Amino acid sequence: MKWGMHENSLFAVLLRSPWWVSLLLTLGIFAGLRLVIPWYYAAFGSLPIFIISLVAAWRQLRAPSAESIAAAMEVLRGMNWDAFSNLLEEGFRRDGYAVERLGGAQADFELVKAGRKSLVACKRWKAARTGVEPLRELKAAGEAREAAECLYVMAGGISEQARSFAAQNRIRLVEGAELARLARKG
Repeated sequence: MKWGMHENSLFAVLLRSPWWVSLLLTLGIFAGLRLVIPWYYAAFGSLPIFIISLVAAWRQLRAPSAESIAAAMEVLRGMNWDAFSNLLEEGFRRDGYAVERLGGAQADFELVKAGRKSLVACKRWKAARTGVEPLRELKAAGEAREAAECLYVMAGGISEQARSFAAQNRIRLVEGAELARLARKG
């Protein structure tokens, strides 16, 4: 059984929010509890939200800037397919995946980690705007190969229709900071 945080839980929302939001919530909870219980119980009651604010601050401090992400995307868009695919393959291996290159048009890589199979499509990474069709192809390939997860890699934009299709069909879009991290050298 896989343990994880629901994406709409309070903690998940606070982790995605600016760190100071969690800190303000911590102070509010502490002040409210302080009205009815001693300060040490109030501090203990607000401690989980305070810890979330520290984790959020740490993540936001370490996150790459928008300028560095944009620069990385420009470098990736300037690469040829061989160089780009080699970087991705190296990045997936660094993340602990066993990587197999596929020759098909629908998917480029098959990843396996802890017995869980994932398909990756990324041949159209340079496209200025991606539509729904490549995502449909990836979904079909994922169903045919019984993949638990499908990933679509892109350095360009995506239409709103395609973004909603990906969300409805559990296709993870690898773009921006995640793509820059995955494709970094070494």
